[in-house]
Amino acid sequence: MALKDWIFLSFLVIKCFVVLKVEGMVQEKEDATIPITTLSPPEGNTTFLGGTTWCVARAGARQFDLQNALDWACGLGMADCRPIQAGGPCFEPNTLLSHASFAFNTYYQQNGNSDIACNFGGTAMLTKINPSHEKCIYVTSSPRIENMKSEAPPFPKERLSIMWWKIAMILLLLYRGS
Repeated sequence: MALKDWIFLSFLVIKCFVVLKVEGMVQEKEDATIPITTLSPPEGNTTFLGGTTWCVARAGARQFDLQNALDWACGLGMADCRPIQAGGPCFEPNTLLSHASFAFNTYYQQNGNSDIACNFGGTAMLTKINPSHEKCIYVTSSPRIENMKSEAPPFPKERLSIMWWKIAMILLLLYRGS
């Protein structure tokens, strides 16, 4: 075998090795990002286990702490607080406790009814009593069918690796035959 044949063969082997390594790393990364779908409720979710729950402001919490928690829920917490703004269906009663309760519950429901999503620095608590009143409806979560469906496993990447080896062998045979 001539020197150029050895160089070509070495190049092919190295390329196949690199492709296999890169594909392995990509597969590991893909596996790490695949969500695991289960039919059981998330840990801490009390809506499914003991009936519907709401998150409300704790009576007796310091006003300063309630205001900070309300500001966080409507700001960084991204709760929809439009209903508690002036003219909204939940503006009345216009009290910090009422507005905080609405915002806390909205955040709690948007974040999977997890116990940790109803803390707000100790200014909130869970209740099984629906705090909705008149036109002000406190949202609840309900299990969704689309969240319960299973997902198929990813297409195995081993087939792609085998394909590279086959291509390398065919090229080698073609090169040696010419």
